[in-house]
Amino acid sequence: MMSGSTKTMAALTCAALILTTAYTVALGSSGWLWFGWVVLGVATLGMAAADSGEPAVAPRQRPTSGPGPSSSS
Repeated sequence: MMSGSTKTMAALTCAALILTTAYTVALGSSGWLWFGWVVLGVATLGMAAADSGEPAVAPRQRPTSGPGPSSSS
């Protein structure tokens, strides 16, 4: 389930795609606009992946005591 901020980012990315396409049709292609949209899209995908749920790797717990040298002499 996506959070509210991720949904907002996805909506902004879609709106930016529509505006960039309209600009390209009306005034001609602008490489910087398309580059900016691709960067925005990658950032949106990153947010969606980070928001997808469980972590990829859980941190390992440090043992409280175990084999090895003892600090008490």
